[in-house]
Amino acid sequence: MKLHELQPAAGATKSRKRVGRGISAGKGKTAGRGDNGQNKRSGGGKGPYFEGGQLPLVRRLPLLRGFTNRSRVEYQPVNLDRLADLFAADAEITPDTLAASRLIRSGGEPVVILGNGDVSAALHIKAHRFSASARRKIEAAGGTVEILDLG
Repeated sequence: MKLHELQPAAGATKSRKRVGRGISAGKGKTAGRGDNGQNKRSGGGKGPYFEGGQLPLVRRLPLLRGFTNRSRVEYQPVNLDRLADLFAADAEITPDTLAASRLIRSGGEPVVILGNGDVSAALHIKAHRFSASARRKIEAAGGTVEILDLG
């Protein structure tokens, strides 16, 4: 057997219906498209957005519009006043210690330190992001700031 001799098994394929080839052919005259109107024509019909003049579904549901950034990073926020209450001077604060003290949900998610409140003790904080005011207050109190990788 050669490649050009291959063919489907007998009865496995059906020839297509040839429409518009006379009344006696079964699908003659209107070729199965009905009598007259837009849908009789080639390319006829309305698009999926058109609903007969009714306000289309995509305009009735404003929640579904817009853009969602798939690479957005969702940070867990922690303010300085919460850190000052819980940790002593020269304490090393990491996402894991924050999770252990129940300030954040889990140590595996990115953490941002925000500058609300004051810090009097020198804290050594490791987080994924710091606001400018938080960094300024921590370093003014004699503490250190270390930025962790997101990966």
